[in-house]
Amino acid sequence: MKQIIECVPNISEGNNENIINQVVAEIEKVEGVKLLDVDPGKTTNRTVITFVGEPEQVCESAFLVVKKAKELIDMRNHHGDHPRFGATDVCPLIPVANITMEEVVEYARKLAQRIATELEVPVYCYESAAFKPERKNLAVCRQGEYEALKDRLSIEEQAPDFGPKAWNEQVAKSGATAVGARDFLLAVNYNLNTTSTRRANAIAFDVREKGRKMREGGKPNGKPVLDENGKAKWIPGTLKGTKAIGWYIEEYGIAQVSMNITNANATPLHVCFDEVCDKAMKRGVRVTGVEIVGLVPKKTLIDAGKHYLAKQERSLGVDEETLIKIAIKSMGLDDLKPFNPKEKVIEYMIEDNSKKLIDLTCKGFANETASESPAPGGGSISAYVGSLSAALATMVANLSSHKPGWDDRWKEFSDVAEKGQAIKDDLLHLVDEDTNAFNKIMNAFGLPKKTDEDKAKRQQAIQDATKYAIEVPFKTLQRSFDCFEICKQMVETGNPNSVTDAAVGILCARTACIGAFMNMKINCGSLEDKAFVEDILAKGQKLVDEACEIEKEYTNKVMEMISK
Repeated sequence: MKQIIECVPNISEGNNENIINQVVAEIEKVEGVKLLDVDPGKTTNRTVITFVGEPEQVCESAFLVVKKAKELIDMRNHHGDHPRFGATDVCPLIPVANITMEEVVEYARKLAQRIATELEVPVYCYESAAFKPERKNLAVCRQGEYEALKDRLSIEEQAPDFGPKAWNEQVAKSGATAVGARDFLLAVNYNLNTTSTRRANAIAFDVREKGRKMREGGKPNGKPVLDENGKAKWIPGTLKGTKAIGWYIEEYGIAQVSMNITNANATPLHVCFDEVCDKAMKRGVRVTGVEIVGLVPKKTLIDAGKHYLAKQERSLGVDEETLIKIAIKSMGLDDLKPFNPKEKVIEYMIEDNSKKLIDLTCKGFANETASESPAPGGGSISAYVGSLSAALATMVANLSSHKPGWDDRWKEFSDVAEKGQAIKDDLLHLVDEDTNAFNKIMNAFGLPKKTDEDKAKRQQAIQDATKYAIEVPFKTLQRSFDCFEICKQMVETGNPNSVTDAAVGILCARTACIGAFMNMKINCGSLEDKAFVEDILAKGQKLVDEACEIEKEYTNKVMEMISK
């Protein structure tokens, strides 16, 4: 699974389109990085740029942005309403998919060090990437803004984490940059069936982490209650990691609660939605839907879909598209305008749109297999047959979870179905990956072989591709073998009316295991690393032997069950 991070550099230029365009153009020089948004502000004299991709590529694009901004922007002439202290004022990295915050912190710190070393720009690390606790707060890093930077550089406790600690002409021009790692900020608006900003604000104050000022008598117009230091006391809201306010939107003719969720892992969108609905209802107001501003990570919608299915005591083991549809309908994401996941979900925005075997129809896949092209071949077919095994077990689990009289067992079968969906998705990925592995070998054989150096590179490429062409079907074998666990469970405890479906799943799993092993073996003959070959074939043979035993045992068991 690809790791995906987002980068949101803010450059100190919001009026000169030529400069903005030149900086943005640097991003797309790096293959695999997707530019999502460019938002210039004239009054702030600042442009917020958003792009995503795999970590190494994103960090390279971020470096090029900082480099070009340093070249084109002179901070000595900069004026704007927004706080700033450098040509690239901030450059946060944000985890989106399949990557931890700890990993993103490492990337952020490496990026900070590279900017400081190669570009000689002072760099402060903030948020999760901060080296000092107080620097988690960006305002501390940017204290006094650009105008205070000259004096701060030479003060030990205020000096940057990386880069120059003395003022010179170059630093005077570039200023400093804050590089950070932070959680994804989710901006959402809750649509209300009222036009009252006052009611919307009341709901916002109920839920936002900051809450509202404590007032005498608990009355909205009462005097603020002060603590022993003369500062106002606050009543905290119910949702950690959120900021919210109420407003009226003339375009829609309704009031909204506008919220920033600064830590969607700790406080997911569906939790916020349910809480806002609850607080609104207590004030005689109803939430009619949610408007997501900008893009959203896929996990946010997947988690929401599972949450609402669980509330219905329905199986969570359904496909990704269904989960997202449940999320959309449960939270009314299409209340004000259509919600198209392909245009709103980050992962879908950057996915590889090249032709895939798994996107073909059943007929198309069969015809492609039957064509004179050598791929897809037995490896891809094995992976596909394995995915059908997982799909059959998942189907039985889902049918069992909805069987009348078995309502108290829905979670038991839901867990099986979720496991089946994960195995199925992995094997579907391996359908195309097996064909890609074959193509790598063909490409390696096509490399030049004129010189001794060419021949050596070509031979190494062939060996690397061959090893990969062994590893891919081995993964297919392992995941196909995983199907037995859920197929066996569904034979023994699932809906008895579907026992033969689970049995066919076992037959498919055996076929997939043997087919994948055969593809491993034929490629092993060309690999020079005999120790690797011996080890992986021994592991594969063990799984195949077990697969054949399981298939024989459970085929006989099912035959006995349906003969009674």
